[in-house]
Amino acid sequence: MRIDILSVVPELLVSPLNESILKRAQQSGLVEIVIHNPRDYTTDRHRQVDDYPFGGEAGMVLKPEPIGSLIDHLCSERSYDEIIYTSPDGITLNQHEANRLSTLGNIIILCGHYKGLDQRIRDTYITREISIGDYVLTGGELAAAVIVDSVVRIIPGAIGDGESALTDCFQDDMLAPPVYTRPAEWRGMKVPDVLLSGNPVLIRQWQQEQSLERTERLRPDLLK
Repeated sequence: MRIDILSVVPELLVSPLNESILKRAQQSGLVEIVIHNPRDYTTDRHRQVDDYPFGGEAGMVLKPEPIGSLIDHLCSERSYDEIIYTSPDGITLNQHEANRLSTLGNIIILCGHYKGLDQRIRDTYITREISIGDYVLTGGELAAAVIVDSVVRIIPGAIGDGESALTDCFQDDMLAPPVYTRPAEWRGMKVPDVLLSGNPVLIRQWQQEQSLERTERLRPDLLK
Protein backbone atom coordinates (compact mmCIF):
# COMPACT_ATOMS: atom_id res chain seq x y z
CA MET A 1 0.00 0.00 0.00
CA ARG A 2 1.18 3.53 -0.74
CA ILE A 3 -0.09 6.63 1.06
CA ASP A 4 0.83 10.09 -0.25
CA ILE A 5 0.11 12.94 2.17
CA LEU A 6 -0.08 16.55 0.97
CA SER A 7 0.67 19.11 3.68
CA VAL A 8 1.85 22.70 3.85
CA VAL A 9 3.41 21.94 7.26
CA PRO A 10 4.91 18.46 6.70
CA GLU A 11 7.07 18.72 9.81
CA LEU A 12 3.97 18.00 11.91
CA LEU A 13 3.78 14.51 10.39
CA VAL A 14 7.38 13.36 10.72
CA SER A 15 7.26 11.96 14.25
CA PRO A 16 3.74 10.42 14.30
CA LEU A 17 4.38 8.52 11.07
CA ASN A 18 7.83 7.22 11.95
CA GLU A 19 7.41 5.51 15.28
CA SER A 20 6.06 2.24 16.64
CA ILE A 21 3.80 0.15 14.37
CA LEU A 22 3.87 2.67 11.51
CA LYS A 23 7.67 2.63 11.49
CA ARG A 24 7.83 -1.17 11.45
CA ALA A 25 5.16 -1.42 8.73
CA GLN A 26 7.22 0.85 6.50
CA GLN A 27 10.48 -0.93 7.24
CA SER A 28 8.91 -4.29 6.40
CA GLY A 29 7.52 -2.99 3.10
CA LEU A 30 3.85 -3.31 4.02
CA VAL A 31 3.22 0.37 3.39
CA GLU A 32 5.03 3.30 1.80
CA ILE A 33 4.20 6.73 3.24
CA VAL A 34 5.40 9.78 1.32
CA ILE A 35 4.84 13.37 2.45
CA HIS A 36 4.67 16.17 -0.13
CA ASN A 37 4.69 19.94 0.35
CA PRO A 38 2.53 21.89 -2.14
CA ARG A 39 5.00 24.76 -1.78
CA ASP A 40 7.33 22.76 -4.00
CA TYR A 41 4.77 23.18 -6.79
CA THR A 42 4.37 26.95 -6.57
CA THR A 43 5.71 29.24 -9.30
CA ASP A 44 6.24 32.50 -7.39
CA ARG A 45 9.34 33.41 -5.42
CA HIS A 46 7.41 33.55 -2.15
CA ARG A 47 6.14 29.95 -2.59
CA GLN A 48 2.65 31.13 -1.71
CA VAL A 49 0.05 28.42 -1.11
CA ASP A 50 -2.77 30.56 0.31
CA ASP A 51 -4.67 33.71 -0.58
CA TYR A 52 -7.63 35.80 0.59
CA PRO A 53 -11.09 34.39 -0.14
CA PHE A 54 -13.37 36.04 -2.66
CA GLY A 55 -16.37 37.59 -0.96
CA GLY A 56 -14.47 39.20 1.88
CA GLU A 57 -14.73 36.38 4.44
CA ALA A 58 -12.09 36.26 7.15
CA GLY A 59 -9.15 33.88 6.95
CA MET A 60 -7.04 32.46 4.15
CA VAL A 61 -7.77 29.73 1.59
CA LEU A 62 -5.46 27.13 0.06
CA LYS A 63 -4.82 28.05 -3.58
CA PRO A 64 -5.78 25.59 -6.34
CA GLU A 65 -2.69 25.89 -8.57
CA PRO A 66 0.03 24.22 -6.45
CA ILE A 67 -2.28 21.51 -5.13
CA GLY A 68 -3.68 20.73 -8.55
CA SER A 69 -0.17 20.53 -10.02
CA LEU A 70 0.98 18.22 -7.22
CA ILE A 71 -1.98 15.87 -7.59
CA ASP A 72 -1.54 15.84 -11.37
CA HIS A 73 2.10 14.86 -10.91
CA LEU A 74 1.26 12.01 -8.53
CA CYS A 75 -1.54 10.70 -10.74
CA SER A 76 0.80 10.69 -13.73
CA GLU A 77 3.01 8.19 -11.89
CA ARG A 78 0.35 5.78 -10.59
CA SER A 79 -3.39 5.34 -10.16
CA TYR A 80 -5.10 6.09 -6.85
CA ASP A 81 -8.10 4.36 -5.32
CA GLU A 82 -9.07 7.38 -3.21
CA ILE A 83 -8.06 11.03 -2.95
CA ILE A 84 -9.08 12.01 0.56
CA TYR A 85 -9.51 15.50 1.97
CA THR A 86 -9.45 15.95 5.75
CA SER A 87 -12.47 18.14 6.34
CA PRO A 88 -15.10 18.75 9.03
CA ASP A 89 -17.64 18.33 6.22
CA GLY A 90 -16.66 14.71 5.64
CA ILE A 91 -17.93 11.41 6.93
CA THR A 92 -16.82 10.65 10.45
CA LEU A 93 -13.95 8.18 10.53
CA ASN A 94 -14.91 4.86 12.10
CA GLN A 95 -13.55 1.34 12.19
CA HIS A 96 -15.54 0.23 9.17
CA GLU A 97 -14.05 3.03 7.07
CA ALA A 98 -10.55 2.22 8.33
CA ASN A 99 -11.09 -1.43 7.39
CA ARG A 100 -12.21 -0.41 3.89
CA LEU A 101 -9.27 1.90 3.32
CA SER A 102 -6.82 -0.79 4.49
CA THR A 103 -7.81 -2.95 1.51
CA LEU A 104 -6.91 -0.29 -1.08
CA GLY A 105 -3.68 -0.03 -3.02
CA ASN A 106 -2.84 3.68 -3.24
CA ILE A 107 -4.43 6.70 -1.58
CA ILE A 108 -3.73 10.41 -1.35
CA ILE A 109 -4.59 12.37 1.80
CA LEU A 110 -4.80 16.13 1.38
CA CYS A 111 -4.52 17.97 4.68
CA GLY A 112 -6.84 20.92 5.05
CA HIS A 113 -5.37 24.15 6.40
CA TYR A 114 -6.20 27.79 7.00
CA LYS A 115 -9.86 28.63 6.32
CA GLY A 116 -10.17 25.75 3.89
CA LEU A 117 -9.47 24.58 0.36
CA ASP A 118 -10.51 26.18 -2.91
CA GLN A 119 -13.75 24.43 -3.83
CA ARG A 120 -12.54 23.77 -7.37
CA ILE A 121 -9.95 21.31 -6.07
CA ARG A 122 -12.63 19.51 -4.11
CA ASP A 123 -14.88 19.35 -7.16
CA THR A 124 -12.10 18.19 -9.49
CA TYR A 125 -10.03 15.71 -7.50
CA ILE A 126 -11.46 14.72 -4.14
CA THR A 127 -13.21 11.35 -4.00
CA ARG A 128 -13.68 11.13 -0.23
CA GLU A 129 -13.87 13.66 2.60
CA ILE A 130 -13.17 12.42 6.11
CA SER A 131 -13.56 14.06 9.51
CA ILE A 132 -12.25 12.70 12.80
CA GLY A 133 -14.85 14.51 14.89
CA ASP A 134 -17.09 17.52 15.30
CA TYR A 135 -14.42 20.02 16.19
CA VAL A 136 -11.94 22.19 14.29
CA LEU A 137 -8.17 21.65 14.24
CA THR A 138 -5.49 24.12 13.22
CA GLY A 139 -4.80 21.91 10.23
CA GLY A 140 -5.56 18.49 8.83
CA GLU A 141 -2.17 16.99 9.66
CA LEU A 142 -3.26 15.46 12.95
CA ALA A 143 -6.38 14.10 11.28
CA ALA A 144 -4.25 12.61 8.51
CA ALA A 145 -2.00 10.95 11.09
CA VAL A 146 -5.06 9.47 12.80
CA ILE A 147 -6.40 8.13 9.50
CA VAL A 148 -3.05 6.60 8.56
CA ASP A 149 -2.56 4.99 11.97
CA SER A 150 -6.05 3.50 12.01
CA VAL A 151 -5.56 2.08 8.51
CA VAL A 152 -1.99 0.78 8.63
CA ARG A 153 -2.30 -1.04 11.96
CA ILE A 154 -4.90 -3.43 10.52
CA ILE A 155 -2.96 -4.31 7.38
CA PRO A 156 -2.09 -7.99 7.78
CA GLY A 157 1.41 -8.25 9.23
CA ALA A 158 1.55 -4.74 10.70
CA ILE A 159 0.83 -6.01 14.20
CA GLY A 160 2.72 -9.04 15.46
CA ASP A 161 -0.47 -10.68 16.70
CA GLY A 162 -2.88 -10.21 13.82
CA GLU A 163 -5.84 -11.41 15.88
CA SER A 164 -5.33 -8.48 18.25
CA ALA A 165 -6.45 -5.96 15.63
CA LEU A 166 -9.49 -8.07 14.76
CA THR A 167 -10.68 -8.03 18.39
CA ASP A 168 -10.33 -4.29 18.92
CA CYS A 169 -13.22 -2.06 19.88
CA PHE A 170 -15.73 -1.36 17.10
CA GLN A 171 -14.72 -4.28 14.86
CA ASP A 172 -18.06 -5.91 15.65
CA ASP A 173 -19.85 -2.65 16.51
CA MET A 174 -19.27 -3.20 20.22
CA LEU A 175 -16.72 -2.10 22.79
CA ALA A 176 -14.03 -4.54 23.81
CA PRO A 177 -14.33 -6.40 27.13
CA PRO A 178 -12.05 -5.50 30.07
CA VAL A 179 -8.59 -7.03 30.02
CA TYR A 180 -6.26 -8.11 32.83
CA THR A 181 -2.65 -9.24 33.24
CA ARG A 182 -0.33 -10.40 36.01
CA PRO A 183 -0.45 -10.34 39.00
CA ALA A 184 -3.71 -12.22 39.50
CA GLU A 185 -4.40 -10.09 42.60
CA TRP A 186 -3.44 -6.45 43.04
CA ARG A 187 -4.40 -4.26 46.01
CA GLY A 188 -7.07 -6.74 46.98
CA MET A 189 -8.64 -6.79 43.52
CA LYS A 190 -8.65 -10.17 41.79
CA VAL A 191 -8.78 -11.12 38.14
CA PRO A 192 -12.18 -12.73 37.35
CA ASP A 193 -12.00 -16.46 38.02
CA VAL A 194 -13.27 -17.34 34.55
CA LEU A 195 -10.12 -15.86 32.96
CA LEU A 196 -8.00 -18.17 35.08
CA SER A 197 -10.13 -21.23 34.32
CA GLY A 198 -8.37 -22.22 31.11
CA ASN A 199 -11.76 -22.94 29.53
CA PRO A 200 -11.87 -21.10 26.18
CA VAL A 201 -15.64 -21.54 25.75
CA LEU A 202 -16.43 -19.99 29.13
CA ILE A 203 -13.87 -17.26 28.60
CA ARG A 204 -15.33 -16.33 25.21
CA GLN A 205 -18.85 -16.31 26.65
CA TRP A 206 -17.72 -14.04 29.49
CA GLN A 207 -15.98 -11.69 27.04
CA GLN A 208 -19.09 -11.44 24.88
CA GLU A 209 -21.28 -10.70 27.91
CA GLN A 210 -18.86 -8.05 29.16
CA SER A 211 -18.59 -6.50 25.71
CA LEU A 212 -22.36 -6.22 25.41
CA GLU A 213 -22.74 -4.81 28.92
CA ARG A 214 -20.05 -2.17 28.39
CA THR A 215 -21.52 -1.15 25.04
CA GLU A 216 -25.05 -0.84 26.46
CA ARG A 217 -23.72 1.25 29.34
CA LEU A 218 -21.14 3.44 27.63
CA ARG A 219 -22.06 3.55 23.92
CA PRO A 220 -25.68 2.47 23.45
CA ASP A 221 -25.71 4.30 20.12
CA LEU A 222 -23.53 1.56 18.63
CA LEU A 223 -26.21 -1.04 19.23
CA LYS A 224 -28.71 0.83 17.06
